[in-house]
Amino acid sequence: MISQQKTLLGMTLDELRQVCKELGMPAFTGGQMAKWLYVHRVKEIDEMTDISKANRARLSESYTVGCHAPIDAQHSADGTIKYLFPVAGGKFVETVYLPENDRATLCVSCQVGCKMNCLFCQTGKQGFEGSLDACDILNQIYALPEADKLTNIVFMGQGEPMDNLDNVLRATEILTADYGLAWSPKRITVSSVGVKNKLKRFLEESDCHVAISLHSPIAEQRAELMPAQKSMSIAEIVELLRNYDFSRQRRLSFEYIVFGGVNDSAAHAREIVKLLKGLDCRVNLIRFHQIPDVPLHGADEKKMEELRDYLTAHGVFTTIRASRGEDIFAACGLLSTSKKIGEIRHER
Repeated sequence: MISQQKTLLGMTLDELRQVCKELGMPAFTGGQMAKWLYVHRVKEIDEMTDISKANRARLSESYTVGCHAPIDAQHSADGTIKYLFPVAGGKFVETVYLPENDRATLCVSCQVGCKMNCLFCQTGKQGFEGSLDACDILNQIYALPEADKLTNIVFMGQGEPMDNLDNVLRATEILTADYGLAWSPKRITVSSVGVKNKLKRFLEESDCHVAISLHSPIAEQRAELMPAQKSMSIAEIVELLRNYDFSRQRRLSFEYIVFGGVNDSAAHAREIVKLLKGLDCRVNLIRFHQIPDVPLHGADEKKMEELRDYLTAHGVFTTIRASRGEDIFAACGLLSTSKKIGEIRHER
């Protein structure tokens, strides 16, 4: 059961200083707490040993660190690990750890379920059950057994980051701030289907990499696959992106799940080139992983290679992303906790 006390994890330095002010503690104690939280990653307030015992006791009356270990882990044959984390409200999210040679990427969730209801996504089938606060977002990193091995973080788990923008921005601020984990924004990628007004705000308030869910360059077809197309079209998204510089440190990518006989034709390839012409970006082709009751199937390897080669030859650098964790339902589009919530409650 997650404590009802307020959590320190997820607070900015200014907010930690405000806590000190409210409790009658010295303002510099806020900096001490930030160091214990984000550098030393303590699990309990009593571990903050350069804070007086009296102040630790005062702090513990109203606050807790907010660290919660994963309650389940599934291991794939390819080394991928899918963790199940408890979050506020008695719910759960899945987080995927992807080790590969000298890299280790964590696929983080920002919501329980998702409102976007993309046809091909298991998370969307779960429906929307709530947004995570910054504590629950950061805890997926903070309490990860392999946290010290991480080189990259991608907000590509459950949920739409732009639909929970305040908390995603707060989490990425703490990840990149000097008082926080002090990561370079180049180590973090935030994905989006495109949410009007929110995507523009993210581009202006964050330096993290951006990944846009494309999946079809044809407006009508994209709307069938992704209802979000109706509120912010791919044409509007690309027009917005043209106002920003992606030629230097910040990278722009487009995610493209390839469905056999649906979006893998030469006509689609030509439309992608036309849509992205002049934009400094890359396209990541992704294999589709079958989900129940969805009349889509993955394209064969030859089709994916043809699509990659055509796009690259026409000035759009394109890769085929390696599929990871399919045997434990950790691959792209397969994350869902709808059944797990019921199963865990039943076990209890």
